Amino acid sequence: NNAKKAASLMIHIIKKGYDLIIVHGNGPQVGNLLIQMEEAINKIPPFSLEVCDAMTEGSMGFMLEKALINELRKNSLDREVATLITQVVVDKDDPAFENPSKPIGPFYTKYRARMLAREKKWKMIEDSGRGYRKVVPSPRPIDIVPKRIIRDLIHSGKIVITSGGGGIPVIINTRGFFEGVEAVIDKDYAASLIAREANAELFIILTNVERVYLNYGSPDEKPIPVMTVDQAKKHLSQGQFPAGSMGPKIRAAIEYIESGGKEMLIT
Repeated sequence: NNAKKAASLMIHIIKKGYDLIIVHGNGPQVGNLLIQMEEAINKIPPFSLEVCDAMTEGSMGFMLEKALINELRKNSLDREVATLITQVVVDKDDPAFENPSKPIGPFYTKYRARMLAREKKWKMIEDSGRGYRKVVPSPRPIDIVPKRIIRDLIHSGKIVITSGGGGIPVIINTRGFFEGVEAVIDKDYAASLIAREANAELFIILTNVERVYLNYGSPDEKPIPVMTVDQAKKHLSQGQFPAGSMGPKIRAAIEYIESGGKEMLIT
């Protein structure tokens, strides 16, 4: 249903002649997959996190692709959709690897969390009074492996779904080969990098709020209809945009505009 709803909205953009590159999240889906593996751990060996990233990127890409194709058919539009399972390069020396901070997977009791930390060398944190969870690194993306394929598809008029959940994080090892790592990439940073690589004229981040606010959630919250890069940096330095919500979106927007992007919309 969510894929159908998203497709029904995107079709209006497609009708206006835009070429679309679509990046989506996958946090809940990866979490569900990790819970399933935890429940079946005595019967089936668990997959690594990067494989879980790939599995959810594929399954969600399929749902979005199917929904978009059906919307295109419904509107008699002759456009094709391609979903790419996308490896995204991160720096093996990124400071995030020394400071895992992204909670993933199931909640555990304090006792179970201590056991897992000792046996599997996981870093565990208490999460909002709901129990303990594993945390993993969230390094910045520095390169999109199939960037030329994405450009070729867009230039040939295809609609591209790519880097779901931020993509599959890989490093370049000492032999010069790609190697998967246990990490997650923020989808906003990945989308910003793709927008820059594709020379996108418009970069849109969709959220569950209508616009960006100052003092969000307080009695004196104030919407921001337009914001310059300097203003965005100032508000970030003042703590207006928390790291776990609007912060990455604002930083992704700044990176896009400072790299030559024309227009950015958060809504």
